[in-house]
Amino acid sequence: MRRISLLIFMCILGLGGYWAWNFFPSVSAKIEDFFTADTFQTLEVRYTADSIMEAHRLELLSDNAHVFLEPTLKFVPYLLMDVKYTRSHEKTGEGIILWGLVDGEMVVNTSTWERTHGFTDCIAANAGRQEFKVINALASRGGAWDRDGLSKFLNIENSILDSWIDSCRKKSLIVQTGNTYRLHLQNPRLMVIPETKLEHWLVTKPTKKAIRVKKRYRASQIEAISQAAFGIDFAIRKTTEIFLPVYSIVVQNPDGTQMTSYWNALNGKRLSAPPYEID
Repeated sequence: MRRISLLIFMCILGLGGYWAWNFFPSVSAKIEDFFTADTFQTLEVRYTADSIMEAHRLELLSDNAHVFLEPTLKFVPYLLMDVKYTRSHEKTGEGIILWGLVDGEMVVNTSTWERTHGFTDCIAANAGRQEFKVINALASRGGAWDRDGLSKFLNIENSILDSWIDSCRKKSLIVQTGNTYRLHLQNPRLMVIPETKLEHWLVTKPTKKAIRVKKRYRASQIEAISQAAFGIDFAIRKTTEIFLPVYSIVVQNPDGTQMTSYWNALNGKRLSAPPYEID
């Protein structure tokens, strides 16, 4: 009887652990942190907070009544993927992709920190390869296309096209206006080569006292959405979690309120759309 009770308890514990790990990234992140090594990999800090504040003083401080508070250096998690894909009918491309585990978007170029826009919505909607056939078709036409154009481009039966379109609409990925379908995104950017232009070195950083931002997405979610988006010839050979150093620069206003801005310590530029929950 005791063995049966213990077995039931272990099953409940295991199922509870699996559920928490897969549906609560913050829980899995804490577990990973507990077992983490003494160091972690991060992109190099190339700009100091002082140099950024000095270079942008006129932008951040409107007068002498506004003052800087002590800046904070935080590390935002990204998934580095070693991938291969079809570059053309005769060539295979190989490279790496840097994908945000907080903002859910792919980095196109680390020098400018140019990113995609729209993958976050696709992750939230759990978009699969069928939905992405419609999404990519619309993206290739600037975000909108009529039904006849979609049908000819995808070259599938009308019943199948209707089911794909209906699925995209139910997931709020596309909307219909008359006989035209368009991506339900403002300024979408999804049609990119599955490779990040990475021009910076990785370094190791001691884990102790480093402030690491909590992940919003699991690595498995990023892998799944990239495989759905980039097709059957896209393959992930290896993944590594790395971090981007980001400064949180705070300005004290005369009325006691504070204004916070976030700055990329790799290129010294302001993050116009900072990652979610960076605080």
